[in-house]
Amino acid sequence: MKQHPTTSAPTEPRQRLSDWLPTTRKEMELRGWDELDVILFSGDAYVDHPSFGVAVVGRVLESEGLRVGIVPQPDWHGDFRDFRRLGRPRLFFGISPGCMDSMVNKYTAARRLRSEDAYSPDGRHDMRPEFPTIVYTQILHQLYPDVPVVLGGIEASLRRLTHYDYWSDALRPSILVDSGADMLIYGMGEKPITALARLLMDEGCEIDRRRFRNLMLRYPQQQTALLLTEKEIPGGISPDDIVLHSHEQCMADKRCQAENFRHIEEESNKYEAQRILQRVGERIAVVTPPYQPMSQSELDRAFDLPYTRLPHPKYRGKRIPAYEMIKFSVNLHRGCFGGCAFCTISAHQGKFISSRSKESVLREVRAITEMPDFKGYLSDLGGPSANMYAMQGKNLAICHRCKRPSCIHPSVCPNLNTDHSALLDIYRSVDKLPGIKKSFIGSGVRYDLLLHDTGEERVNQANRDYTRELIVRHVSGRLKVAPEHTSDRVLFLMRKPSFRLFHDFKRLFDRINREEQLNQQLIPYFISSHPGCTEADMAELAVETKQLNFQLEQVQDFTPTPMTVATEAWYTGLHPYTLEPVFSAKSQQEKAAQRQFFFWYKPAERQQIIRELRRMQRPDLIDQLFSNGASASSPARQQPAAGFKPQQQKRRKPPKK
Repeated sequence: MKQHPTTSAPTEPRQRLSDWLPTTRKEMELRGWDELDVILFSGDAYVDHPSFGVAVVGRVLESEGLRVGIVPQPDWHGDFRDFRRLGRPRLFFGISPGCMDSMVNKYTAARRLRSEDAYSPDGRHDMRPEFPTIVYTQILHQLYPDVPVVLGGIEASLRRLTHYDYWSDALRPSILVDSGADMLIYGMGEKPITALARLLMDEGCEIDRRRFRNLMLRYPQQQTALLLTEKEIPGGISPDDIVLHSHEQCMADKRCQAENFRHIEEESNKYEAQRILQRVGERIAVVTPPYQPMSQSELDRAFDLPYTRLPHPKYRGKRIPAYEMIKFSVNLHRGCFGGCAFCTISAHQGKFISSRSKESVLREVRAITEMPDFKGYLSDLGGPSANMYAMQGKNLAICHRCKRPSCIHPSVCPNLNTDHSALLDIYRSVDKLPGIKKSFIGSGVRYDLLLHDTGEERVNQANRDYTRELIVRHVSGRLKVAPEHTSDRVLFLMRKPSFRLFHDFKRLFDRINREEQLNQQLIPYFISSHPGCTEADMAELAVETKQLNFQLEQVQDFTPTPMTVATEAWYTGLHPYTLEPVFSAKSQQEKAAQRQFFFWYKPAERQQIIRELRRMQRPDLIDQLFSNGASASSPARQQPAAGFKPQQQKRRKPPKK
């Protein structure tokens, strides 16, 4: 009998190779299979864990009775033997390019290669191509010209219609055009892939591309995209359809692209969306409405599938960075109603929250405690945002009519229930489980929800209780939050709350630290070069964060990614909702000029920053940054909490000679 990891040394779990979905012919034989129904190609290493998309899709299809195989990170060079490895599937090939857009995963905002690929063994950069969705599909069509290819995952989801690609600095059509795939599933895939599998299984025979296309025309599938001729569109073009400017019109006029995006975003965030059509050449991209959010029982079912929670044995002895980050974490919910302008979560997951049951969460935590190298510490009990669990509209009928991209910007919707009681109960229940020493919150916390006055004292008190519990019991020394900027004008464009709320939260954080005699840090995230942000805004950010006693570490340069309002503003120069001009730093020189203000405290940056401030005719900021004469009456100036260790004190001692 396996002994508890907190009482004695654990034994290795008895995992069999057949516990994973097969990746080779040998593994198929172990299951007694000579043919597969569906073969999934993944741009990521195969980790059988509910945080990895290809594992979820594979397990969902398996639960429907299908024989599923996975080919992780196939070699796309040479003779394509990896693409032939499992043969021809009976129904279709599925492409899951990875948990991140391949270009974001590979390149920085400066278009430089990242230090490692987080989803590849040992962080290797050579395990996937750029745009694996396109590369894999074209190879499969070359080898198996009659087999349907279905796209899914974040890369395809965010590129389902005309989109700006930052790395090629070009407007590109739907990825269906460049790949030649037969169908695209966007968003979270459990519902649409299940519906598709059931439809194809009902046919009871091998599916080829012609039969597949005829079925899709006869039985249109929700949450999918197809390339069709006008005559093929099921039901024809109806008055209820949203017909976007064509790809060619967007190429010719950036205003058309900006106008399109508002419709795309609104339909991604509605309970009852409309079909979207966009002409590209002689065909039309037809995007059907998404499914409604998963119910609690549906989400529980997806998380309760028989994952091993481990990388495939082929990676034994290798490090997969993303897995190391999440293997002792638990995802509590789906969706995010923040609607941040630079974020793709709502475009992929939607703004409506689907939450797991407490019982499902506790089952997963118990499974983690049985892992041989678990030491009692959960790295995260979170989600897209840490504290949106179980939150939804008080009157769902109002939500069904709503098309706001954010439930909390420019202010918190009065219909939104922001009660943190259920989440607080999850934390406390998890911490009572045998084997749990401490559970941390690693996901980003929306402090505007914590500070929001709901008008109901019971809810306000619950939120105060949650805030104290979070700070006292669930912070691993550093609590990360994301104010993103200090300028209210820029923050409004970001769809983020005023920086005044960060001041309020910092005072609360410091007070609780003093009362509890804790020595914890508040770590803010900031972005430079976001649309609407100027060098003057960044200079003022530097001064304000200096006055708050921060030397910034968690910073990033804005990266335009497909299907965000910020990217459309960056590319078109127009805000998609107002069509008013928006300034953006475009060149690497302009972006570097903004980014340097994060690091005013580094001696190597000082002279360049001083020259830049003089050019901007802001000598007042020079005095505030590089002298001790900042006004003590400044509203931004705050004393650090007792026991609070400012970041600038965290320096290594020089080595002894």
